[in-house]
Amino acid sequence: MTRVRWTGFALIGVMILCHAVGALGPGAGTDVRGAEAEAKKKLAGPPPLVVDKDAPLLLDGTAKPTRKATRAAIENQACFVCHANYEEEPLAALHAHENVGCTDCHGKSFPHRNDENNTTPPDVMYPSSAIVAACRECHETHDAPAEKVVARWLARCPQKEDAKALVCTDCHGQHRLKIRTVRWDKKTRKLIELRKKLRVEGGELRAKKG
Repeated sequence: MTRVRWTGFALIGVMILCHAVGALGPGAGTDVRGAEAEAKKKLAGPPPLVVDKDAPLLLDGTAKPTRKATRAAIENQACFVCHANYEEEPLAALHAHENVGCTDCHGKSFPHRNDENNTTPPDVMYPSSAIVAACRECHETHDAPAEKVVARWLARCPQKEDAKALVCTDCHGQHRLKIRTVRWDKKTRKLIELRKKLRVEGGELRAKKG
């Protein structure tokens, strides 16, 4: 009698379960198994990280041009703390690629680097009269076609009507600060002007004395 009673209860339980599954729909069993599989995946964690060492680093969503990690390029980072505008400036970037850095032209300049008031000049500066001679220390020849030289001259410095007044940096690179808060005499290295305030003028920042 007891066995018959338990068998009856078991049969009723199976019928209730079948009814419940049927009420959920024909795909209920599949949905339950799918949910279980998804839960197991979450518990297992993300897939293992694969690092491509040859891929360029992406900073702020943009990739910078690939350049050699030369001694000069690494040393230049100390200068870019303040002179960030020169990091991608053509003259500085191309020279760094060839292992010629800021200090190769401007000296180690430790007092300049350590001066938070920005009143100490670099060890070496170049007045216009010294630029060509300095460039020729490495670049002994200049084999650019005449028509390219003239085109660049007219595009970049048409105000210089005398060819003898041209210097290398008139055509090559953008190796000048757009905004200057300090000016030194490039021959004597003496401070001749200090500007501390900036004002907006005509949509551009202008340095102001004071």
